[in-house]
Amino acid sequence: MPEKKLVNRSIKAWQLALVSWLFISLGTMEQPALADAKLEGTNPAQFRLIWLTDPATEAIVSWNTAQPGTNHAVRYGIRGTAARTEQAAQRNGRFTGEIELYYHHAALKGLRPETEYELEMISDGRKSPLLYFKTAPAEDRPLSILFGGDSRSDQHTRRRMNEMMARMVLDSSTTDERAQEIFALAHGGDYIAQGHSLVQWSRWASDHELTIGEDGRLLPILPARGNHDGGPIFNELFAFPENDLNYYTVHIGPQVCLITLNTETSAGGEQADFLEEQLKAKRQNVRWLLAQYHRPVYPALKGPCEGRRFWVPLFEQFHVDLACEADGHVIKRTVPIRGDKPDETGVVYIGEGGLGVPQRRPDKQRWFLAEPGMAASGHHVQLLTFTENELKYQCVLLGGSVIDTFTRKPWKERGK
Repeated sequence: MPEKKLVNRSIKAWQLALVSWLFISLGTMEQPALADAKLEGTNPAQFRLIWLTDPATEAIVSWNTAQPGTNHAVRYGIRGTAARTEQAAQRNGRFTGEIELYYHHAALKGLRPETEYELEMISDGRKSPLLYFKTAPAEDRPLSILFGGDSRSDQHTRRRMNEMMARMVLDSSTTDERAQEIFALAHGGDYIAQGHSLVQWSRWASDHELTIGEDGRLLPILPARGNHDGGPIFNELFAFPENDLNYYTVHIGPQVCLITLNTETSAGGEQADFLEEQLKAKRQNVRWLLAQYHRPVYPALKGPCEGRRFWVPLFEQFHVDLACEADGHVIKRTVPIRGDKPDETGVVYIGEGGLGVPQRRPDKQRWFLAEPGMAASGHHVQLLTFTENELKYQCVLLGGSVIDTFTRKPWKERGK
């Protein structure tokens, strides 16, 4: 077995301090010099693991280089064995603007469920650190995921949130409680401030490396598009087809289904048809059914998006357990809602974005935020734990303290 390597952090402490000072001083000004120092030549950088299909057997490994190169591949194998397979990147993309970036994506298929895989990204013979990831389980077992959104505008805090999530994943993988093991991050959108800015996307991708644990574990991301993520770079960064509309369904284990929607295109029409089809097909077969998207339908601060009209009736008809929202830059958890009023059989809406963006003050006078709901401010990520008997929610502030928690019974038991 190759010697385990720890992640080589991309910026040293004194460099990080300088970068943070510059970013705070310059705000969102375009400064190519702030791009990650490792992003040079064909050196693999800005690593990410993406789940868009079946995370028990498939994963997309992605990285960027500053120059195009000619030969890009992933060498991977089950952790702890000497066997390795080389998978060439099936797709390479180029974007230019303030800087020039080349995107490389290798779709790994035929993986074993709930198995750790080591990997190296290789571009023209230059290798990434030895990293690893874990596929989702195929058996019905307890598990956890993270949900959060809005990582734009404050790079220093975004980096701290990423580091905290890496520690959370590492801690969860060493506990004896299987339910606490964190398998992925569902990101509700607004990664950066200006979706057409290649420099901002490059900066975000470099910062995303900080979600890699000290043991080299990659945190899979399930991306949703936000209102600040307009333009073609989003689809390239996350390996969507070029003109994809970014709504899709993923099973994180056989009993946890997450439907990702897109508030930046029509909520009705084809997307509403897709949602109805998915909810109808999944509800009878899964214990926990969730949706994630960017703009809220029951916002703690702004007005509702058009999903209020097209999606909420479907959420209620098919007993969605939890709807995960972003955009507001606050913390919120609504009371269970059905028919636009409190109802224990209804849908709970959580959010609204705290992965680095400056926080606002929620409007606590809105009826759906009254107790047993809640609203507050603070940089945060939401930890969702799924067992046979309950869904447990915890809102974790930057620093690790828990500001809010609640539990739900499976949909067939609610209201009894």
